[in-house]
Amino acid sequence: MDYGAKRIGLAVSDPDATIASPLATVTAGSNLDACVRAVLDRACGFDIVAFVVGLPLNMNGTEGKQAEVTRRFGDRLAAVTGKPVHYWDERLTSVAAGDRLRSAELTRKKRKARLDRVAAQIILQEFLDAKGWLGC
Repeated sequence: MDYGAKRIGLAVSDPDATIASPLATVTAGSNLDACVRAVLDRACGFDIVAFVVGLPLNMNGTEGKQAEVTRRFGDRLAAVTGKPVHYWDERLTSVAAGDRLRSAELTRKKRKARLDRVAAQIILQEFLDAKGWLGC
């Protein structure tokens, strides 16, 4: 997931946990329970074994205020679902997502609509590649 104050980008992997695909973007807000509900409503029907949430670290690797907010969301998601939540460094994923979308020659409006879910795809793919997904 690419968790943000306004939107949450979602991605899923294939059953073998090798390829990440963008799924959707849901509206976020200040109510964590509403955000968790929105994510779970959209994820309904998928066999979720774990969640990967992008952690917005500062460029020097430290955690700031947004990382704290993101961890509160992830902790709430874990508490509600009983599923593990893994945090993954999301630095520059929105930039990378924007670059990918620009090369797709979409209109600005279509790029903006897809940005968060493509960022989520990048976060998940990096996690899968690094972990060799061993169910951790």
